[in-house]
Amino acid sequence: MGGAGTGGADGDKAGTDRTGTDRAGVTDEEIGHLLEKLDLGQKVRLLTGASTWRTHAEPAIGLRALTFSDGPAGVRGEAWDERDTSLVLPSPSALAAAWDDELVAELGGLLAAEARRKGVDVLLAPTLNLHRSPLGGRHFECFSEDPLLTGRTGAALIGGVQSGGVAATAKHFVANDAETDRLTVDVRVDEQTLREVYLAPFEAAVRAGVWAVMSAYNQVNGVTMAAAPLLGRPLKSEWGFDGPVVSDWGAVRSLLDTARAAQDLAMPGPDGPWADGLRAAVERGLVPVERIDDKVRRLLRLADRVGALGGPPRVRRPPALPSAAPEAPSRALLRRAVAAGAVLLRNEGELLPLDPARLRSVAVIGAHAAAVRIQGGGSAEVFPASLVSPLDGIRAALGPTAGVTYAPGLPPGALPRPLDPLRADGPSTRDPVSGEPGVLVRLLDADGAELHAEHRLSGRIVEPARVAGTETVEIRALIRPGQEGEWTLAVGGWGPLSLSVAGRTVLSGTFPLDSDDPTRVHVAPPYRSVRTALAAGEEVEVVARRGLAPGTGVATILAAAPPPGDTARALAAAVAAARDADAAVVVVGTTEESESEGRDRDTLVLPDGQDALVRAVVRANPRTVVILNAGGPVALPWRAEVPALLLAWFPGQEAGDGLADVLFGRAEPGGRLPTTWAAAEEDVPVLRTRPERGRLPYTEGPYIGYRAWLRSGASPAHWFGHGLGYTEWTYGAMEAPDEVIAGRPFDVRVRLRNTGRRRGREVVQLYLTGPSSAGDPAVRRLAGYAAVVADPGEDVVAVVWVEGRATERWSAERHRWETVPGELLLHGGRSAGDLPLSAVITASAPPGRSAGTATESALR
Repeated sequence: MGGAGTGGADGDKAGTDRTGTDRAGVTDEEIGHLLEKLDLGQKVRLLTGASTWRTHAEPAIGLRALTFSDGPAGVRGEAWDERDTSLVLPSPSALAAAWDDELVAELGGLLAAEARRKGVDVLLAPTLNLHRSPLGGRHFECFSEDPLLTGRTGAALIGGVQSGGVAATAKHFVANDAETDRLTVDVRVDEQTLREVYLAPFEAAVRAGVWAVMSAYNQVNGVTMAAAPLLGRPLKSEWGFDGPVVSDWGAVRSLLDTARAAQDLAMPGPDGPWADGLRAAVERGLVPVERIDDKVRRLLRLADRVGALGGPPRVRRPPALPSAAPEAPSRALLRRAVAAGAVLLRNEGELLPLDPARLRSVAVIGAHAAAVRIQGGGSAEVFPASLVSPLDGIRAALGPTAGVTYAPGLPPGALPRPLDPLRADGPSTRDPVSGEPGVLVRLLDADGAELHAEHRLSGRIVEPARVAGTETVEIRALIRPGQEGEWTLAVGGWGPLSLSVAGRTVLSGTFPLDSDDPTRVHVAPPYRSVRTALAAGEEVEVVARRGLAPGTGVATILAAAPPPGDTARALAAAVAAARDADAAVVVVGTTEESESEGRDRDTLVLPDGQDALVRAVVRANPRTVVILNAGGPVALPWRAEVPALLLAWFPGQEAGDGLADVLFGRAEPGGRLPTTWAAAEEDVPVLRTRPERGRLPYTEGPYIGYRAWLRSGASPAHWFGHGLGYTEWTYGAMEAPDEVIAGRPFDVRVRLRNTGRRRGREVVQLYLTGPSSAGDPAVRRLAGYAAVVADPGEDVVAVVWVEGRATERWSAERHRWETVPGELLLHGGRSAGDLPLSAVITASAPPGRSAGTATESALR
């Protein structure tokens, strides 16, 4: 028998704790008594971080320090150290592609277990900003282009994380949807669009009971978010958010405007505008003491929830895995998540799934097949203990039954990469003292004397050990090139830099800081490169040094790139491998230079000649599967030429095994697109991410993503919601109420049948056209979704819950949600562009209310 899918449940009243905890927290009265024990100096001290990742403790009231950590694809912890490994989930864009709240909540529980294992109280996730333009450089860390899908996915992750007694943090509040000039850009957006689109996922997070919210760097309509009135209304006063607003790291850059606002905690510390002047401002009457008390009250409430105020954390149920996170269960969950988020965009002739029994040889092609990107670059990076590449996964799945040939298809990239003994295209690297694979890191004083030395696994040292008196960070390694020629060597950092090879200085200079972006300063400083001839197989010592200066960070990198290869020869080898194989699998994708935090993309085109590689392989072997390894959309100029096209996203540490499960039919590709994909960049209706004179106007209003495509009348390569499975579905009838009360939720039932040959899963999507405000064209938008599972020939019913807000619009004139009674057109189907079912329903005002008046939304 098949089951009925459901699309959600009615939310609780905002401002209450909706995590179902098994113990009552401290009451407001008890928090008031704790406040009475603190003087002004103690209170103010709590409102700026004690260090990069910790808040201050206060023994007088039994408060220990809170520990924060970046997310959302893993929990890094306090240390940025490759020896401190983490489980790596698929990217948030992959999680949204699963359209599976239960799976996302389960993964949230895994994050909670990881956080507890690392002593973390507050996870800085989820990111609820939207995919406004496909050029956004950080979309891998965001869920989707649609506020409803983003809100539901975020709420599921929040529930999973907080069920384990760890705080989730909804970020970056708000309209932080691009990376260009992200610290200062002034986003200009009208009130209706802000409410209906960009604030909506954060409202869903508050309804889900999120314990913390992070304010963004950017400005909205001329006001920096750390001082924005939006933190008060709607976040706190209207929605009832009762936790603290934490600043993005370094976002509190002034004193009075931020202190008077509903900003509560300035991170990091111990320095900052509040640490320097907040107490004096209160004593002079420039900031009300009641404002300080409210900030501290919210921080104490958070501390109580995570168990930092004398009691245990508020756990609804134990995390999905014990705090030690056993390897086998966690890897199995992550492997399942890879397949669940993988989107099959095209499958002509039912090439997929491949039948291993009919394969004698498979060609695996593309550098991403051997060195897959499992996560995006920037502040959210973590270090995996293990990684399964697509090449490894395919080899393991086929075993001895089929030969697997690998060809990179393109020569190694010319841009240096940090020394890593596991890199296939890098030199052999070992510590010159211990001889172990890796590098030696030394900290030197002003006279060059060694203060500290340690073995590290990588040439990327984001956070060297902290030793008093350190003036210079040195990375020393013995490298053995695999090929002869001119290698590119590089040192990354700011200030005085030098690089020597075999005792000879090849680069030296002082490179002043030219950025205030925290990621660029502290995580990914620029490289200074030099080319030098190295002999194959001959070991040589390379030494990079970076002098430290206040305010320039400490990250130091030693990197290398092999000599330029022969493009024609690499392509010919790939073509030959494909031609001789029963099937070919080509893996292509973005690079750290083309898709990463801190910058937006210049183009949607795949870098480094990968489009030409795809076309050449497909011509050589018509049984070719292309796998895309990217966090967001890329251009697909060859999409009609390839028989099978699978979107893997950044799939996390179990990438290879999860993708092999899909390729060979052990699992169905469960994903549906969370973002519309264009055929070409010039077709995209909303593309601009770069501000002019400091401003980025959202002139398109609420029409982003599929809404913008519908409004323009153009057709993308693949619509939002699109994704194929390994079976076929026939949609039957859609049962919807003839009349609904505006502002109140309702259910819609959709009947469908699995008409294929395999058991499968279908995501049934509902879109609503109307109600329309004056001058506002009616464009359909996602109103609900539910998944069903059925065996071949089985009939099932999807029950889709439509939230009451779907029948309301925000009135910028009266600053409130209002009903717009009238006829609504409901569409049902499998994507924003494939909706075979429709129904007309009438929305009427609630009893006692007239048209155009505010309603009590069921979601408030």
